[in-house]
Amino acid sequence: MSADTNASRLVVPDPHIATAHMKVSRAHWAVRQFGKANRETVLKVAEAVARAGHAQAGHYADWAVRETGFGVVEHKKIKNELSTLPLLDYYRDLDLVSPRVLPDDKMVELPKPAGVVFALTPATNPIATLFYKAMLAILSRNAIVFSPHPAARECSVAAAKALADAAEAAGAPAGLIQCVEHPSVPLVQEIMASDRVAVIMATGGGAMVRAAYSSGNPALGVGPGNAVAYVDPSAKVDAAAKRLVDSKSFDNSVLCTNESVVLTLESNRGNMERALRSAGAHLCNEADTDKLREYLFTDTGFNVAAVGKSATWIADQAGIRVSPSVRILVPVITAPGQDDTLFREKLCPVLTLASAVDFQQAMTIAAQILKRGGGHSAAFHGEAPDRLLRFSNALPVYRVVVNAPCSQGAAGFGTHLPPSFMIGTGFAGRSSVGENVGPQHLVHWTRIAYNSDASVPFDQFDLSVLDSKMPAATQQSHATHSPPSALPETDRDMLRQLILEELKGLTGGDK
Repeated sequence: MSADTNASRLVVPDPHIATAHMKVSRAHWAVRQFGKANRETVLKVAEAVARAGHAQAGHYADWAVRETGFGVVEHKKIKNELSTLPLLDYYRDLDLVSPRVLPDDKMVELPKPAGVVFALTPATNPIATLFYKAMLAILSRNAIVFSPHPAARECSVAAAKALADAAEAAGAPAGLIQCVEHPSVPLVQEIMASDRVAVIMATGGGAMVRAAYSSGNPALGVGPGNAVAYVDPSAKVDAAAKRLVDSKSFDNSVLCTNESVVLTLESNRGNMERALRSAGAHLCNEADTDKLREYLFTDTGFNVAAVGKSATWIADQAGIRVSPSVRILVPVITAPGQDDTLFREKLCPVLTLASAVDFQQAMTIAAQILKRGGGHSAAFHGEAPDRLLRFSNALPVYRVVVNAPCSQGAAGFGTHLPPSFMIGTGFAGRSSVGENVGPQHLVHWTRIAYNSDASVPFDQFDLSVLDSKMPAATQQSHATHSPPSALPETDRDMLRQLILEELKGLTGGDK
């Protein structure tokens, strides 16, 4: 085959990218309608979508584990459920739709939805993230187009369609919720740069999140967690150990909020080891710790084969003998060093244990771990408020979970933090947001601000003049010019080969 022939094959247009552009255009049309919806309509659509997701939470949990090989079905079902009706209940009273008059401030505030949201979803938490982002988009009157991780493509496409059907049955315009059927790196990069995309919600590998920030469009991105937990001598050690094991074993530790390292004082380490064993952990001796380190970390980084696998599966792969009932593996670092790979993030049920000579050294070690490997969350177990304050102030994190499992607590489940599957890493983690992302991050407000001088009157406003529906002529215009549903036939075999080559560049480092 000649070089010219090879070159001509490389420039064949990808119909999947063209289809994705059409989805964005369709979403752009849908949001022009839905962006005018009143609060009653928004809540009606949100309720319908939440109920549809909640009813199928178990179905999609099973599908996600079957398709990706990550996690535990019953745990994914819980996460899927929490991303629907409980999420709606949390934000039900947050009005991001209605204009408001603030006479004391001589101000009027008008909500402006972002528009089209382009949302990346990971293989580790595909359906919970999809449900969560869809709910946020609806509550803020935005349209959303999903690009799932290729490893979770089938379950994600089906779940998005189920939510879209529920939304349209409740009165939402067609195209409000859509999903890219054939994701690839070039497709994601091109759509992220589209001038019809208002904001990108990036949850995935670090490279993809960085690409979102450099796309030229506004982006909300999140990074690695690598959460550190500290168990103070004042803690009820058995309760702390149970929370740690429950958290680290939840969904085989694929949440970025799970604890990666637990620190305690040397004087308390014996108690900690005993309590962890009682809670279902396997405490590794020096030989087991070396085997685990060698298996989990290679010359190219973390061994992605271990992501979302059970403790017994990982032990078998690493050549470690454990009881079949073991829930997590605990490698023990007796002399903490800054470069130990076991202090890095591990999206699997492996929790590194280390000890410090005193509380000051514990804070120093924790801060070093978080600065080297990212970090948005930490956990504190104990009843020492002065130490808790010092710990929280010293660490480059934006949430500290106290006496609770960090996996759930940092994500707003089991604490009063906002429920979220986008945990902001803030400036320390190279992110524009440090909070748990919510629907309020997808709305900006126009503020009509009067002269504050008391002698300048503030007018009376009738907000009903803003109530409007899409004119019939506009509806007809959109109906006439709606994008076609099909593309011309192309060489499918050739394109399939190109896409397979592109997908080889995708990594499995999801959050």
